Amino acid sequence: MKQIVTNSPNETFALGKKIGNFIKPGMVICLSGEMGAGKTALTQGIVKGVGIEDYVTSPTYTIVNEYQGSIPIYHFDVFRIEDVEELYEIGFEEYLDGQGVVILEWASYIEEILPQEYLWISIEKGENFTDRIFTLNAKGKLYEDLIKEL
Repeated sequence: MKQIVTNSPNETFALGKKIGNFIKPGMVICLSGEMGAGKTALTQGIVKGVGIEDYVTSPTYTIVNEYQGSIPIYHFDVFRIEDVEELYEIGFEEYLDGQGVVILEWASYIEEILPQEYLWISIEKGENFTDRIFTLNAKGKLYEDLIKEL
């Protein structure tokens, strides 16, 4: 486990970019935190860190946004998922095939179908309006190694 504090949206973006520099195909990154905590801002940085220049938005209504690059990023927002079967209907298992990186906002809603190994990032609002506390928990050596790099 590792905790990292950011003091602005720019610092949150920079943390995401740093994570993006170390991710590998097949990784799954789970994000949890209340609305406005910074899940999408962190994802924007991760996508940029992989070298993708696309404009990143939360896939609240589309469920998944895909960003193509040297490592494809599949950005899910499962807040509106009422049943995990909905994810299977859009081919969720195929996204986990190892070719890209899956980022899951509101991952706690689908914990029962997560793979055995993943990086779990909990985001809490800090004392000041723009402060964020990131708690990173690794499930698996690949993710433990990633945390050590940060």
